[in-house]
Amino acid sequence: MDSKDLAKKIFNKEEFFILDVRNEQEFGEWKIEGKNIKHLNVPYFELLDGVEEIKDQFPAGKEILVVCAKEGSSVMVSEMLSDAGFEVFYLKGGMKAWSEHMELVKVGDLNDGGELYQFVRLGKGCLSYMVISNGEAAVIDATRTAEIFTDFANEKGVTIKHAFDTHLHADHISGGRAISEKTGATYWLPPKDAEEVVFEYKALEDGEDIAIGNTTINIHAFYSPGHTIGSTSFVVDEKYLMTGDILFIDSIGRPDLAGLAQDWVNDLRETLYNRYRELSEELIVLPAHFMIVEELNDDGSVAKELGTLYSENHGLNIESDEEFRKLVTENLPPQPNSYQEIRETNMGKINPEEEKQREMEIGPNRCAVR
Repeated sequence: MDSKDLAKKIFNKEEFFILDVRNEQEFGEWKIEGKNIKHLNVPYFELLDGVEEIKDQFPAGKEILVVCAKEGSSVMVSEMLSDAGFEVFYLKGGMKAWSEHMELVKVGDLNDGGELYQFVRLGKGCLSYMVISNGEAAVIDATRTAEIFTDFANEKGVTIKHAFDTHLHADHISGGRAISEKTGATYWLPPKDAEEVVFEYKALEDGEDIAIGNTTINIHAFYSPGHTIGSTSFVVDEKYLMTGDILFIDSIGRPDLAGLAQDWVNDLRETLYNRYRELSEELIVLPAHFMIVEELNDDGSVAKELGTLYSENHGLNIESDEEFRKLVTENLPPQPNSYQEIRETNMGKINPEEEKQREMEIGPNRCAVR
């Protein structure tokens, strides 16, 4: 079973059973999630003598998907289970492939004939976007696999003119610069996040207004610090609010990934409780990540009206400044894997080999607190 087939099952909320044969620590930190998925974790080395001791732990009549880190171990275990009479598959490419797979979801049409698409990276929780209008496109918060975006632009017959990052990412390697190099697009970064960047970029300033196509579709950028000191949000077509890693559907951004949590917590509160409050509650929030699979809508998209989030998101309803400070600075989840190396890669200071970059990104999204 490849990652695309698995993603369809998750989007369709199908019931199925996963035997994960990675070690307990890897499984505990990060696994495939879905609303109707059940798991059994038995490390591969415990199954070298066969699957007899675990046969009675599988549900009758259900498909079994065997998962490991890279594929090899799951092939052998799935053969054992098949020989024992089970309907079984293994995940092609393992969790490494699952980490990189992206599903495309159309968020909606824009006022003058344009379109907005969301790229959902289910295994990592990353969300990227493409705005299309009159033969032109802009990509926002692209992931490392730049060809996914350039291939889709070619399929749609549009030219990528702009690539934006809402902030300097710390949990995944940005594809913005690679897209710029492939297409000639302008690469935009918030200058306060880019003080150590060693390549050329266009400074994304508060109030910047960048047209896409020759219509009234504009991307309005406004300064919204807190997750990073330069975090910048976008309002697209007066309808969509792209919040980067400041505001998620079920959580809010963490301010500690540059080691400055105490310095940035006030900026985070100001953005969430004042700057965003001045915006229309009918704006549809499109974040750069999701934290849990329950944040996905029925069509697979991750989106919700700003007014709804002010009613339902706990992080937006904390009256006490001190309580808010504790939430975002204490008892935080572990920091993303290799996040310092990822930041340096996104600054252009280091350029790891492709396989090293894949390894750096392995693991869950850890940009949020809830």
